[in-house]
Amino acid sequence: MSDLVAAADLDVRLEGHRRELTGYCYRMLGSAFEAEDAVQDTLVRAWRSIDKFEGRSSLRSWLYRIATNVCLDMLNAGNKRARPVDLTAATPVAQAQLNSRPEVTWLEPVPDGRVLPTVEDPAEAALARESVRLAFVAALQHLPPKQRAVLILREVLAWKAAEVAELLDTTVASVNSALQRARSTLAESAPKETDPADPLDEEQQKLLDRYVAAFEGYDMAALTALLHEDATLSMPPYDLWLRGHDDIVGWMLGVGSVCRNSRLLPTVANGTPAFAHYHPAPEGGFTPWALMVIETSGGKVSGICSFLDTDRWFPLFDLPARLDKDGRPAPAPAG
Repeated sequence: MSDLVAAADLDVRLEGHRRELTGYCYRMLGSAFEAEDAVQDTLVRAWRSIDKFEGRSSLRSWLYRIATNVCLDMLNAGNKRARPVDLTAATPVAQAQLNSRPEVTWLEPVPDGRVLPTVEDPAEAALARESVRLAFVAALQHLPPKQRAVLILREVLAWKAAEVAELLDTTVASVNSALQRARSTLAESAPKETDPADPLDEEQQKLLDRYVAAFEGYDMAALTALLHEDATLSMPPYDLWLRGHDDIVGWMLGVGSVCRNSRLLPTVANGTPAFAHYHPAPEGGFTPWALMVIETSGGKVSGICSFLDTDRWFPLFDLPARLDKDGRPAPAPAG
């Protein structure tokens, strides 16, 4: 009986670290699904080798060591995920073509609840949200894997240099040098500042409400008024992206006009507001079309990234598989 109790207690202790480890692995890998695989691998390795855990460090530190090694092994394959804006130049709407790239190309969205721990300190919570923004995680992908690990551990998770050195089996001097190089690289590709988004203040909520009204009503004049002049629109898995409200509206009045009469359901992703975008279905009601991640700054929308692989994203975000004719969650049709 005592062995069973000990095993159950270990399960609980390991599972207690799942969310923060998932956040760490997501920042390292840029993929929600790969992060979950990495954490599962980490916990299995920890379970199998618990007899070798000598308690010289905390269980948490030991798990981070395992998770780091798992991520470094995965990154040795050479995959570096990106956003469309990281791969090509903006395309004028008159020349826009939809070219799809493989899934492994793309930086992936992630639900806040899977990667952001519950913390009391508002400043700490804001830092955690900022560190999973699509733009920040995309910037991390420019770093070599070990520099990436050092920067996340030191700057995001606030580990001491000596703790990181022990985790990576290196010296404090090497950790400090890696951190300096990582900071320098990030400074060259610094992500744009965006408004803090949790909780939304009154003005931000009004902006999002106006955005929903303009999009669902397909009111392009109203939408233009909500977009920064240099706002961007991207649609993974396509490498096309557009810059500027004129080109965005031009797209939505052309190829994108299939989105007329859509419905948006609010959610959150990567520490920012997001919407589940549902498209009118021929048989009535609405079916999944995209997960739309929104970034705002200065009271306007600065970026829209619509992830179109809804078979992957809607289940991950626990979103309804269908809306009824009134835009409410509805059971999917049988068969």
